[in-house]
Amino acid sequence: MKKILVANRGEIALRVIRSLKEMGICSVAVYSEADREAPFVLAADEAICIGPPPSAESYLRMDHIIKEALRLKVDGIHPGYGFLSENSVFARKVTEAGMIFIGPSPHAIEVMGSKLAAKAAVADYGIPMVPGTDKALDDVEEGLRVAKEVGFPILIKASAGGGGKGMRIVEHADEFKEQLARAISEAQSAFGDGSVFIERYVDKPRHIEIQVLADNHGNVVHLFERECSVQRRHQKVVEEAPSSVLTPELREKMGNAAVDVAKACAYRGAGTVEFLLDAKLDFFFLEMNTRLQVEHPVTELITGIDLVKEQVKIARGEKLSFSQKDLKIIGHAIELRVYAEDPENGFLPDIGTLKVYRPPSGPGIRVDDGFREGMEVPVYYDPMISKLCVFAADREQAIERMIRAIDEYKVVGLKTTLGFGRFVMKHEAFRSGDFDTGFVKNFYHPEATKTEQEQGLKDAATLMAGILFQEGKTTIAEVEAAPQRTNWKQNRRTW
Repeated sequence: MKKILVANRGEIALRVIRSLKEMGICSVAVYSEADREAPFVLAADEAICIGPPPSAESYLRMDHIIKEALRLKVDGIHPGYGFLSENSVFARKVTEAGMIFIGPSPHAIEVMGSKLAAKAAVADYGIPMVPGTDKALDDVEEGLRVAKEVGFPILIKASAGGGGKGMRIVEHADEFKEQLARAISEAQSAFGDGSVFIERYVDKPRHIEIQVLADNHGNVVHLFERECSVQRRHQKVVEEAPSSVLTPELREKMGNAAVDVAKACAYRGAGTVEFLLDAKLDFFFLEMNTRLQVEHPVTELITGIDLVKEQVKIARGEKLSFSQKDLKIIGHAIELRVYAEDPENGFLPDIGTLKVYRPPSGPGIRVDDGFREGMEVPVYYDPMISKLCVFAADREQAIERMIRAIDEYKVVGLKTTLGFGRFVMKHEAFRSGDFDTGFVKNFYHPEATKTEQEQGLKDAATLMAGILFQEGKTTIAEVEAAPQRTNWKQNRRTW
């Protein structure tokens, strides 16, 4: 492949473009009117505007994207994550148009895009499953019977989609019918598919996922795990690799299970198999994400493997250049998703202009971002500003390096999750490794980061004041006295 179109935006588009440049491959960016001057657009060899800011009028216009790709004589399309990355229709259309979809087959996307279909596909491989139903609920009374058999509390889950939508925890039998109706309605609204099923609610679970790579020649490997248990609204905020609780034996078992999941759907490319790990360290298959994950940098840091380059190599028919025995874990990596959100106000999105934007640097720090100082964070898309990643020889050093990186990160103009990230790194539960997906619910409260947030704002305001004072625009006192506003907008697209 000589020319690849990146059907995405922001930091992931820029990250893909950078790897393409290193491979000597021409890159094409597509952008909405809101992203006209974004770094990923400027970094690409070619760029084309595909519509107004709303996703439905730009980044989700699959036929228009394919039309432009053909006009520009593109060889392949990389979907990134989110948007069209797990859309089997798009993957099929790209292939039918004579181009290469840099991802799995439409069949694999369809099978793993449904949690119920995924369970059925892996059933013959002996992979542990959370007790529950293996088909969509179409009878309320039958669902209640199964729920009682499984034992309360139970979890009602949407078969399609993710992000916590269509998910309900039911503590008692008399709540079941009402919660079932709500879950079905939410799933239908979010995904156009109201199919739901029941699972036993796993108490104090940890979210462990395994990165896999598979080529077109039958070779499948896993690149170890990522711990993703620090979440808000069932969406990840902090990820690390390796997990602090997995033994070598458990790591091998989970890795082998992930490889089997990939084999079950004849997978190719990069994918992630997600598991729940209970308090007894028993693991259960959740789902497979048929794309590059947001948190893929931590795997790259501990393995030294560029996952985007591997995706491209696999897509053009190459065999994996390494086997499972060649892979090993080196050091420890942590990622903090830096969102334009207000942790003190329920992590609601915060909109504004990056009046000051100074990411950290130095040994062991990687920042994947898609913004620069002076840009506005658009209301139309996911509010993630960057992925702040650190790497060190061991977990303790990685935590301390993350604290240093957070302290160096200067953002003025909107609120972020940086203060929350510092709270996590400092908390004994995280430092000891004794935490689960209930971390935010169990330990975090708005006052916990208030002092740190205020100090961060003060430091950033002082920095901004100095800049403006030098420009003769205002006084330091005026800047420091300026009110901090939170601009909130619902219905942001999240991944």
